[in-house]
Amino acid sequence: MLRMPALALLLAVFAAPTVPAQQFDPALAAQLRALIAPFHGKVSVYAHDMATGQTVGIDADQEVPTASVIKLTILYTALEQMRAGRLHFSDPLTLRRQDQVQGSGVLLFFDTPLHLDVKDALTLMINESDNTATNLMIDRLGLKTIDDQIVALGMKNTWLYKKVFEPPVGPMPPDQPLYGLGKTTAREMGGLMERFVTCNLGPAPAVPPGLSVPSDPDLCAAALHMLRLQMDRDGIPRYLESLDATEGQSAVANKTGALDHVRNDVGAVYTPKGVIILSIFTHDNQNTSWTADNPALILIANIAKTVVDAWAPGSLKN
Repeated sequence: MLRMPALALLLAVFAAPTVPAQQFDPALAAQLRALIAPFHGKVSVYAHDMATGQTVGIDADQEVPTASVIKLTILYTALEQMRAGRLHFSDPLTLRRQDQVQGSGVLLFFDTPLHLDVKDALTLMINESDNTATNLMIDRLGLKTIDDQIVALGMKNTWLYKKVFEPPVGPMPPDQPLYGLGKTTAREMGGLMERFVTCNLGPAPAVPPGLSVPSDPDLCAAALHMLRLQMDRDGIPRYLESLDATEGQSAVANKTGALDHVRNDVGAVYTPKGVIILSIFTHDNQNTSWTADNPALILIANIAKTVVDAWAPGSLKN
């Protein structure tokens, strides 16, 4: 099990350390290409060792379907709205029957109307990948607000097109049918995960006088707590730790995404040597089985283990 002392973890998350200049690791890239070569599908990888500056990328700038990984942009937008005093964790939401959509999550099974709050919805959106909770947050924030925030972050190849399991509304970019819910690149989504880890939020917004808003560290801590309670353990965390996220806080903060031909995982691995960002996308996969041993999930897990073995040797549990 990977662990960092509590004080070291707080410093890693909130002290905004100077990150070393990035340096490409060709030896690790060769290892990863050998892992990927037999796979029946397309793979994009971006990894960054925040302690040393080492990076590796394989088709890291290729536009790919996000599946539920795009929910990271919704979480980030929620934090920025809270910083501006326009959203609060305690804001009430009401789930109606017409809001319930299929796919991952639990809100689909509840009787309606159901009263919950923004923090409930965000938590379910991240650690259960709840599609109904996601749509509640898209409605609360506004699709345009989320996409405007993506643009403000400089993510030139990332976009959220629509609500989950709902048809697109209004004019859509011509590539929407190709990507479905959203598109991104491994590098851009890895960079977004890094923002949560370093608490690198946007410029301080103008807050009306007398309005109390949460501190940036408190917001980042809440987001990372959600990400570290991720229920899907079959990708990045698979070979890195044995802890089930229901039993305690994981050393891996991650968000997964899956469709029939897609398996994705983006995360931050907290090792004793520092934090490693992993952003792994697979698509056009030949095997579409919905099992824990889908070859794409095994590949993602092996990529994660290979990267951590290379950059933080000896930090994995036997």
